[in-house]
Amino acid sequence: MPTSKSEPSGGRRGSCYDLAVIGAGPAGLAAADAAAGLGLRVALVDAGSRPGGQYYRHPAPELGAARPEKLHHGWAVFARLRARLAARPLVDHLPGHHVWAAEAGVPGDEERPWRLHATRGPGAGDRATVPARAVLLATGAHERHLPFPGWTLPGVVTAGGAQAMLKSSLVLPGRRIVVAGSGPLLLAAASSLVSAGARVPVVVEAATYLGYARGLPVLAGNPGKLAEGAAHGARLLRHGVRLRRGSAVVEAHGTDRVTAVTVARLDARWGPVPGSERRIACDALAIGHGLVPQIELATELGAATVTGPDGAVALAVDAEQRTSVPGLWAAGETCGVGGADLALAEGVLAAHAVAGRPAPARESAVRRRRRAFAALMAAAHAPGPDWTGWVTDDTDVCRCEEVPAGEIRAAVEELGAGDARTVKLLTRAGMGWCQGRMCGPAVARLSGGGAGRPDGRPLSCPVPLAQLADPGPESGPERSGRG
Repeated sequence: MPTSKSEPSGGRRGSCYDLAVIGAGPAGLAAADAAAGLGLRVALVDAGSRPGGQYYRHPAPELGAARPEKLHHGWAVFARLRARLAARPLVDHLPGHHVWAAEAGVPGDEERPWRLHATRGPGAGDRATVPARAVLLATGAHERHLPFPGWTLPGVVTAGGAQAMLKSSLVLPGRRIVVAGSGPLLLAAASSLVSAGARVPVVVEAATYLGYARGLPVLAGNPGKLAEGAAHGARLLRHGVRLRRGSAVVEAHGTDRVTAVTVARLDARWGPVPGSERRIACDALAIGHGLVPQIELATELGAATVTGPDGAVALAVDAEQRTSVPGLWAAGETCGVGGADLALAEGVLAAHAVAGRPAPARESAVRRRRRAFAALMAAAHAPGPDWTGWVTDDTDVCRCEEVPAGEIRAAVEELGAGDARTVKLLTRAGMGWCQGRMCGPAVARLSGGGAGRPDGRPLSCPVPLAQLADPGPESGPERSGRG
């Protein structure tokens, strides 16, 4: 990567970038590389300390990983992007910059550019402002959580969290790990875990995969995705991992740590089938029910959204990745979860649009095929409405504020709350540190509705009061100190 910097390219204090890319995952890296190749001065702004995002997460150098590429699918693509960006003098990589708000600029007005406000730490001087003529949102997604009794026990982690532990720290959450939930991430996670030496007795998939049969032409147009799934399946078969479809973990057991889980068959609406329960011993549970686009910065600006087949809300973009907000583009999972290949293609398409160049035919074709597959995948793994049947009244739904399902149900049934926002005000569900990222979809469903539009919030992440009280100069990221 280019040397991390804390002032605009060329060292000119107060100068303005042509493009600020928020997020250094596949979409952000591809966009920064393509935009710089087209002559744009780019700020690659990322909360992480190293490039790659969640998908290309990799061990710190001090861990001495001999072959980090063995932990990844598509590592060669990341390696090429990282090498190209290291040779791009027009790209400033700003790591450790967590953008908490974006002020929209006025297109064509050099005196009124976009301003991204970021925090780098707890001190008053750890505030940074990044000016740019255009902004690309490539913030990715976070995992969808469906609570169940025992999900707060130590040893219960998300499927993505288990992969992150392995990729970044070379550790496993346990030795005998049940993988459960819904979506293609489960097969990838289980494949990584068994390759690292874990014992995975079973992968519990809530969907039946029958939804894919409705999209045979889409599958035929995405042979790479089929090959990827087949490779994961073959590895799991070699390690003796069983696949239970149409089932779910409905309870985790243990005191100081999870020691077993109860698995039940599900009906067509994801309601547990009475009498089908089976207990499976384990010392860890990796669970996930798909991903939800992370779009808070854009929705606070009033950007238009669309709701996918699985109920997840994403940003609405046109053929050139423009959002409804002038000067704001989006790429990758922010536009709907579809995988790294799609994110890479959309990052390149957005960069060409910002530069005023025609869309590359190859990336346009990739986006068309991968978006069709993403829609098919979302429909096949959409949570059924009756999953709430496994949530008991004493199950904590909001972990930050420790709000149990019973309080949420009482707010609806006894106090007349008709939506998630009212429930939030009555119970504090979603008011904690994660600001509803973990419990939001669950609270919305227990409130009687779908995921709905994400709450607009002026701060997309926690910000020290000292930085809000002393905003400092409005000239650029030099306030953050040399990186």
